[in-house]
Amino acid sequence: MIARAWHGVTPAAKADEYMDYLNRTGIPDYKATPGNRGVYVLRRIEGDQAHFLLISLWDSYDAIRQFAGDDIEKAHYYPADTEFLLELEPTVTHYEVLSAP
Repeated sequence: MIARAWHGVTPAAKADEYMDYLNRTGIPDYKATPGNRGVYVLRRIEGDQAHFLLISLWDSYDAIRQFAGDDIEKAHYYPADTEFLLELEPTVTHYEVLSAP
């Protein structure tokens, strides 16, 4: 199993609205992709910023390609992300899952 980790930062005042947006865009897309085993959404408020860490779990790198395209290291964004995110981080990180519940 492969874990794909993406990080983004929004203004804290938009954190709840961004979570609603994720529930309408990225999260359903993750779950609808064959080979996806789920996604964790983590949030940390730090002063006036909200950090989001999405960790999606995948059967294989080929499954990730179905979601992200051929360049799986490139972050996948949606058109309205620029209304929330303070910057568009260009890459994601992948990890082999060696232990899971």
